[in-house]
Amino acid sequence: MLDVHYTFSALDGTATLREYPSLPRVETKARTTQKQELLNLQDHPLLALDDITISFGGVTALSNVDLTVKSGEIRAIIGPNGAGKSSLVNVMCGLYRPDSGRVHINGHSFRQVPAQKAARLGIARTFQNLALFKGLTVLDNVTSGLAFARRSTFLGQAIGLGRARREENEARERAEQIIDFLHLGEVSGKLAGALPYGLQKRVELARALVPNPQILLLDEPMAGMTATEKQEMAGFVRAARENYGTTIILIEHDIGVVMGLSDRIAVLDYGRKIADGTPDEVRNDQAVIDAYLGIDREHDEGDL
Repeated sequence: MLDVHYTFSALDGTATLREYPSLPRVETKARTTQKQELLNLQDHPLLALDDITISFGGVTALSNVDLTVKSGEIRAIIGPNGAGKSSLVNVMCGLYRPDSGRVHINGHSFRQVPAQKAARLGIARTFQNLALFKGLTVLDNVTSGLAFARRSTFLGQAIGLGRARREENEARERAEQIIDFLHLGEVSGKLAGALPYGLQKRVELARALVPNPQILLLDEPMAGMTATEKQEMAGFVRAARENYGTTIILIEHDIGVVMGLSDRIAVLDYGRKIADGTPDEVRNDQAVIDAYLGIDREHDEGDL
């Protein structure tokens, strides 16, 4: 059984020993007709960044960046190293406070999204570097992704009172569903740290998916994987959207994966957005080719 002191901070990537406080429920929306819901989705993106600028030590990481993310889409952000991709994701989930601009999430507007509020608003993420509890089993790692949602008291969890026991059972049941979904059932009882790297990345994805987030931020989920592992991970990302309706924001250096997986792609270069569109539009954008590859199209016959 997962020790109730073990929790995972889903937004800053730290694996720590911590007593997690109870959090209030997210207020549910008033019921609307299906037509009204469709109109709202068209008029108001699920997530929007408005004129985001942020600097570190006098160096501008992001400059006047706008971005919209529609409900249910796979939205990629690409660009050369140092272009500002991870900084943009960190603004979305509240780790960074921009110098100027606003973050709009499902009708709520923030200068900086408080990290715990981001989780309650339905945002989860993975990281470039693994942050698993390597001494815990796969099942316990995945279950830890629901720690923030528990409403029973610490004492109740420690001694297994009724509500805490129900929450524990529900959490394990949900974790087992996600483990099966990601084909991790055979390693569910094994220590996460004993698994091959590709499976550890899949465990991290499972932990991010277990709270059923509305928005999932994936920061280089396929980094360091073999071609086969990348293909499998891309399939799971697509299936998460199709099966759970998850809106996915993806940072990934493998352009082939990005082009085959994404609905829309934004391109950053030196902290500025230089292109935004469908994979075909981005692939044929001369500014993207020049910035991302550092070459002139007329001297290269390859595809982006």
